[in-house]
Amino acid sequence: MKNTTNKNFISDFFKFSTEINTGFSFKNLGYLPRWFILLLDIFIVVMAGGLTLLLFDGLKLHYIHTRHFSIAVALYISINVFFFWIYRTYSGIIRHSSYIDALKLIFSQFSTFVVIILINFIFILLHHPKLFLTTGVFINAILSFSFLFFYRMVVKQTFEKLFSRASTTKKIGALIYGSDANAIAVASAIQSESPGRFKTVGFIDKNNENSTKRILNLPIFQIKKSIPVLMRYKKVQALIIADKSLTNEERLSIVEECIEYGFKVYTLPVVSDWDDKKEISKNIKNFEIQDLLERKPIVLDTVLISSKLDKKTILVSGAAGSIGSEIVRQVLLFNPRRIILLDQAETPLHSLSLEILGVNKEVEILNMIADVRDYDVLDRIFKIYLPDVVYHAAAYKHVPMMEENPSQAIFTNVLGTKNVADLSNKYNVDRFVMISTDKAVNPSSIMGASKRISEMYVQSKHYKHKKNNTERYTKFITTRFGNVLGSNGSVVPLFTKQIQEGGPITITHPEIIRYFMTIPEACQLVLEAGSMGNGGEIYIFDMGKPVKIIDLAKKMIRLAGFIPDKDIQIKIVGLRPGEKLYEELLNDSAKNLATHHEKITIAEEVCDEYTIVNQNIEELIQMARKGKQDELVLKMKKLVPEYKSLNSVFEKLDVQEI
Repeated sequence: MKNTTNKNFISDFFKFSTEINTGFSFKNLGYLPRWFILLLDIFIVVMAGGLTLLLFDGLKLHYIHTRHFSIAVALYISINVFFFWIYRTYSGIIRHSSYIDALKLIFSQFSTFVVIILINFIFILLHHPKLFLTTGVFINAILSFSFLFFYRMVVKQTFEKLFSRASTTKKIGALIYGSDANAIAVASAIQSESPGRFKTVGFIDKNNENSTKRILNLPIFQIKKSIPVLMRYKKVQALIIADKSLTNEERLSIVEECIEYGFKVYTLPVVSDWDDKKEISKNIKNFEIQDLLERKPIVLDTVLISSKLDKKTILVSGAAGSIGSEIVRQVLLFNPRRIILLDQAETPLHSLSLEILGVNKEVEILNMIADVRDYDVLDRIFKIYLPDVVYHAAAYKHVPMMEENPSQAIFTNVLGTKNVADLSNKYNVDRFVMISTDKAVNPSSIMGASKRISEMYVQSKHYKHKKNNTERYTKFITTRFGNVLGSNGSVVPLFTKQIQEGGPITITHPEIIRYFMTIPEACQLVLEAGSMGNGGEIYIFDMGKPVKIIDLAKKMIRLAGFIPDKDIQIKIVGLRPGEKLYEELLNDSAKNLATHHEKITIAEEVCDEYTIVNQNIEELIQMARKGKQDELVLKMKKLVPEYKSLNSVFEKLDVQEI
């Protein structure tokens, strides 16, 4: 151990000597080399020793015995250097000096004091006069520590004030909302960050207390009128919300008030959740539109879900899509034995596979490039892997596209669902969970009607087995929800792109209203509903409050730091084929039943016998193969009487029916 210590000491000094020739630049004072700091520390303690000598000389006392003066000076410097090395006081970056560095200096000087006192004691035992005056050693230790720590603080402050001045003009002036430990940690981290992104002006205490006090030498402000008024008065551009005690309603109110007046609002995770506390700017992020949804967190019955998925083989069709991929991510958390990723889109499927690779190494991941239209290929997959649970998310979903291609909507949405459902029953799958949409309710489009027909088939198939008292049969479950933020083709990515391009944002109608939920939230409810279902249910998810699309667009523009209709124009382009002004989650004739989960209810829809539904669907598929669109859509309208086309070429067929 002793040899290792000596080698480290020699190595350090060797590094010091080599660093002298590295061409050190004084332009980079934030990173002084260790040899320079050590020399500076030695100079400081020598200066402190000289000052102590002069003080006692003025009192006509000898701090150092004159007979052994040279020996005493050599010992004094050597002991200090030794403890500098032991406590590595020279290894810290001066501009980041903290109480840890102060402790190192205290221990270093205290140890020096103790050793010198011991040397004095040894000299007394040998009947020699003391080398140092004891009182002088104590005073010298205090002076040395004071000077060593003081110059570190001077350098730190000088660096922050002078060398950061060039970047100060680029910083965003910000107030921190909150005055708790998390807010203080955020402010401290922002101040020490270099290069800095924010210039912290002060704190806001929501309780309007402690206004006479300061934190980190920054004031605590009271809210006398409103936050935007305070921000304008203090000439800041941003608010960083660091108070984790805020309710969602309070947070929404603050954000909407600030963006209404053109101020930026930032949020961040709890400090303890940061991976790297030095990279603060990467954790402080803009509020996103999903942060403004007035929704409570979902509480899942993880025990129930785990009992259905643990050590099971799970198949997800449409796995590369926005909903399917999130179902895969969440299923992974419940330790299945195997997940089969089934999709016809090669590149997105490859990307998902790379993303989840290694997330849970105990789960086998299988990539299957297949089309749900192809019964034979699906049959081979089911026969080999025998899935226990199937999540059917594969579908065509873009309303205007399906108005132009009704046959393709039937092939994928109806035939594809029929294939997967039939094979699930054939190979004794325990649960089949279909992902449907609110557009299936009183449909006004080809896409919505095709999904409603799929719902009818899945539901009738369950009741067929239940009626026949089949001993073991697949539980066919349907989940129905509205728009999800950020999904492929949804308005949020479109608006984001349009804002980045400088506008205009295109909206189909000023009064159009939609329900929204986040992708993770929707998929969590899919897992919950799929686990609680006994078969035959159509589960409806609580979508929260409806949102006017034009209001959504204005909020997104303000969140991006622009003014609606001034910096970014909003353009009304007219309703697209098949598009409604508002969506519904329940048919007029259906009943709504509660479940044990507050966000999930059951729609009791009228369902025909399986033989009737199956025969109609077979006829529908044959019509789709012939490509006669009017006949095909007319057949869909007979299957789904509530299907009335809107803003579509197929509106003429509704007139024919009358």
